[in-house]
Amino acid sequence: MDVDATENPKLHVLFFPFMGHGHMIPMVDMTKLFAMRGVKTTIVTTPLNVPFISTTIERSKNSGFDIHLKVLNFPRVEAGLPEGCENLDSVPSSQGVNLDMIAKFFKAADLFRQPFEHLIQECKPDCLIVDMFFTWASDIANKYDIPRLMFNGSSFLSLCISDSVNVYEPQKKVKSGSEPFVFPNVPGDIKSTRDQMAVIYTQNEEDELTRSVKKWREAELKSYGFIVNSFYELEAAYVDHYRNVLGRKAWHVGPVSLCNRAIEDKVDRGKKPSVDEQKCLNWLDSKQPKSVVYICFGSAVDFNAAQLTEIAFAIEATGQHFIWVVKKEKSNNEEDWLPEGFEERTEGKGLIIRGWAPQVLILDHEAVGAFVTHCGWNSTLECVSAGLPMVTWPVFAEQFYNEKLVTEVLKIGVGVGTKKWVEVVGDFVKRDAIEKAVKEIMVGEKAVEMRSRAKAIGEMAKRAVEEGGSSFRDLNDLIQQLSSRRR
Repeated sequence: MDVDATENPKLHVLFFPFMGHGHMIPMVDMTKLFAMRGVKTTIVTTPLNVPFISTTIERSKNSGFDIHLKVLNFPRVEAGLPEGCENLDSVPSSQGVNLDMIAKFFKAADLFRQPFEHLIQECKPDCLIVDMFFTWASDIANKYDIPRLMFNGSSFLSLCISDSVNVYEPQKKVKSGSEPFVFPNVPGDIKSTRDQMAVIYTQNEEDELTRSVKKWREAELKSYGFIVNSFYELEAAYVDHYRNVLGRKAWHVGPVSLCNRAIEDKVDRGKKPSVDEQKCLNWLDSKQPKSVVYICFGSAVDFNAAQLTEIAFAIEATGQHFIWVVKKEKSNNEEDWLPEGFEERTEGKGLIIRGWAPQVLILDHEAVGAFVTHCGWNSTLECVSAGLPMVTWPVFAEQFYNEKLVTEVLKIGVGVGTKKWVEVVGDFVKRDAIEKAVKEIMVGEKAVEMRSRAKAIGEMAKRAVEEGGSSFRDLNDLIQQLSSRRR
């Protein structure tokens, strides 16, 4: 049963997502979820990020929800960032991870402390749900006796692994980057290598980013708890471990993307799509069920021309219908990464979207049969919610951990075989490996079994957010705790 707004008409929760689409999109959904339960919600962002969320906020307000938007100026100049750089996805890079520019972006995040504190004094919220990268938020929350919930946009498995890495440092006890080790005190004997981890966890010297990691850990221990975009049935062992063994407070409220039921709600998540949604739907309507492979690597992964060429050859060789999202725009109608005659040979069979795609809308269509993904947590969970298997291609961040959940724990995915974090060396995946993985997930011997398992998990995801479901109950429990605490 929904929490009645009359029980606590003034409970006010303030959300502050980190300025990156992978962080902003799920937190906007979360803001809507709380508002749907009768809670007053306010989301904070910066001027250049307003267009990415304003349409959703306005539509929610017009639906009668008590939802608001506040804007703080972005300290770009003080942090040494170039003009127009207010989103992590706009940080200049060159086919990899620009650690220097990312360090400056985190410096900008640190500079929000004073203006955010002024906003707290103005709004007087009852709870803060603030991204983990704003490490100062727990101190401000404790100063004003306001519970602060951390959000990091990842899974419970990732949280458990993060704790293991911080406490036991298993990556420092192996002789080489490729030598496997097991994460201590994590269920399931999850293995990894040093090459699959961020350099901030593997280097000996301390720099700005490694100092930031320490701050995240300290802030986590000071916070009221974690709010996680996941659901119990997906990773029950890791939810229980995080709560009962590690003794941390955490609430799972996902998959948050499922709060978007209407087509326009699915389309308006993040940037404006680079393709007309009706054109996309019409194209999908013309295909047989489960016949289309959807290929997308998120907003931050930027493959070079050589890698894109390998993907193109592999897609064509599979003979499968496909939608392929690429970040590169056409330059003078020429694309040196696309094999000559590719679009002519695949006409009617493939759709290339250059830029931003309405991902949830595409994944939810019955014509889509699998997802080639970088294993970002949002993409992973959106695919799980759609009941689809995955071809996994992790690149950086916690994506290798998410791959292990998909392929080893849930058994609904096949990997292309990437071995290294892109910033360390950057695996180049050849066409044969891509073709093999796509064929295995679409028409291989295990395809039917994986598809059946993925469909069952997708049904669990939908039940989790419905009345009486695990995430529905957890969100109710959290709102009731916050209401009781305020009283």
